[in-house]
Amino acid sequence: MRAVVQRVKDCTVTVGTETVGAIAAGLLVYVGFESDDSDPDIRFLAEKLVNLRIFPDSEGKMNLSIKEIGERILVVSQFTLHADARKGRRPSYNRAAPPDLAKTLYTAFLAELERLEIVPEQGRFGASMEVRYTNQGPVTILLDSRKEF
Repeated sequence: MRAVVQRVKDCTVTVGTETVGAIAAGLLVYVGFESDDSDPDIRFLAEKLVNLRIFPDSEGKMNLSIKEIGERILVVSQFTLHADARKGRRPSYNRAAPPDLAKTLYTAFLAELERLEIVPEQGRFGASMEVRYTNQGPVTILLDSRKEF
């Protein structure tokens, strides 16, 4: 399971002309799942995400988490995070979870965030989305549950 975490000043996700998710300040999280991801991956990444100290404290140091500052998270499913572009010019997505499994894992990830007292906004699974945001810092962090085990 992989995630790209961006600290944002604002973020909106639209499908066509409909806004399906929006936050003011907080975190934009692109998340992608592999076929062998399971509950331990979901728990690890959710806990890492909500406790990641990437917001400035009163001295300007990145020392506070999303839980501590009370901002929002917007989660967007993105299978292309598991693209393998080492060979040729067209990436392979063989490691990405198939859509049915990925949707189940995505739903479980959102539920785990809620269990951790973060109610996430979200994109629309499987849709072609437009994501607009202002990266603040800029701060962009890559997380991978396989790096933990």
